[in-house]
Amino acid sequence: MTNAQLTALQYGLIGFLAVWGTLLVPQLVLQLARYGRPRLRGLVTTAAVVFYACMALAVVFLPLPNANGRRLEQTVQLRPFQWIADIHTELVKHGLSAGHWISTQTFQQAALNVLLFVPLGIFARILWRRGLVGALAVGATVSLAIEITQLTANFGTAPFVYRIFDVDDLMTNTFGAGLGWLFGALLLALRGIPSAIHAQPAGRERIHFAQTR
Repeated sequence: MTNAQLTALQYGLIGFLAVWGTLLVPQLVLQLARYGRPRLRGLVTTAAVVFYACMALAVVFLPLPNANGRRLEQTVQLRPFQWIADIHTELVKHGLSAGHWISTQTFQQAALNVLLFVPLGIFARILWRRGLVGALAVGATVSLAIEITQLTANFGTAPFVYRIFDVDDLMTNTFGAGLGWLFGALLLALRGIPSAIHAQPAGRERIHFAQTR
């Protein structure tokens, strides 16, 4: 992990503490008014969602570039599965055999893109009771919003575009959300939660990111 990534994670942690600290008191007040006591499950759920959101945003957008930083030669990549070709290019560049594909930076980046959205898929299944289609829709929507933000240089707040709008990121992020949904469904099955708890149809979904039960 690079120093820049460690710095991003540190800022993500600081952001989590600030946001969760702001939400904690109102949530406690609402719980006391509604239930007469704090509910640990609701507090932990809110903390988990806020922690994931802050850390994910930090990884995606930080560190911010300075005005004298190096510009990208390419800011848009619209060819699906370009990462597969990039793996081959990287292997050839470093004189590695095909068996070393898993050690390439390109593959590791794609794998991180998948893992980044797995928690979102878990939340979609366990917290928001979405179906698989709904979880994929959530993943695709959030990923597209991130890519658009990057393409516009954080809507003009950054000095220049410093992250590539990549269709492969959309695909791997959405796949990660679907994988997370499957993992969440498995967790529910292992806990013995009845299968009668069905997800709402995707067309009528309303996503409540702060919903706790």
